Amino acid sequence: MRLHLASGNAHKARELQALADSSPVSGPLRIEIVSAVELGGMPPVVEDAGSFVGNARKKALALREQLPAGGWVLADDSGLCVDELGGGPGVESAYFAGPAGDSAANLAKLVRVMNEVPEGRRGAHFLCVLYLAGPAGEELVFEGVCGGRLLPAPRGGSGFGYDPLFVPDGHGESYAELGATVKNIISHRARAWARLAEWARTVAECRRLQA
Repeated sequence: MRLHLASGNAHKARELQALADSSPVSGPLRIEIVSAVELGGMPPVVEDAGSFVGNARKKALALREQLPAGGWVLADDSGLCVDELGGGPGVESAYFAGPAGDSAANLAKLVRVMNEVPEGRRGAHFLCVLYLAGPAGEELVFEGVCGGRLLPAPRGGSGFGYDPLFVPDGHGESYAELGATVKNIISHRARAWARLAEWARTVAECRRLQA
């Protein structure tokens, strides 16, 4: 099964493929993540739906329009939701420092905004929505959440985005310190992927029984 990823983010494509490879689907179905780059790039999408599900849906449907012969499209919309900020930056996580900002600027702004917030009020969670759009009009949503807290300052050299600032529940190290192997087991994206993989296993089993 090929899933065309509605993103030009190479890191995200690699992370999703690693998740697919670590949770193989039984039967005749295997999952391959194909970047939008292979289709000529991601079409412009204004992420103004106001929700993770809405933004992911817009991206998925935009790329599905570009598939020459139909197929499945996978869109990811994720973000960091901070208790002290009323759930922000949330759907604006990628643009927290402004439309011209980047990951480093977003991280620096969050450190600055949270500078005076004490330990007991630094709760946060990452949320991931994986949205599947199929060739026959199918639309499926898989969600994953990872709770945790924010550090006073970034730690660790792996991961991306807000990873160096976020410590997941049950751990003493940030996402960026835990490394990809651990992160791909406990992260918000891993938990959403586990639900998608379970759906794919059901599809594979149905195909096996119908063969």
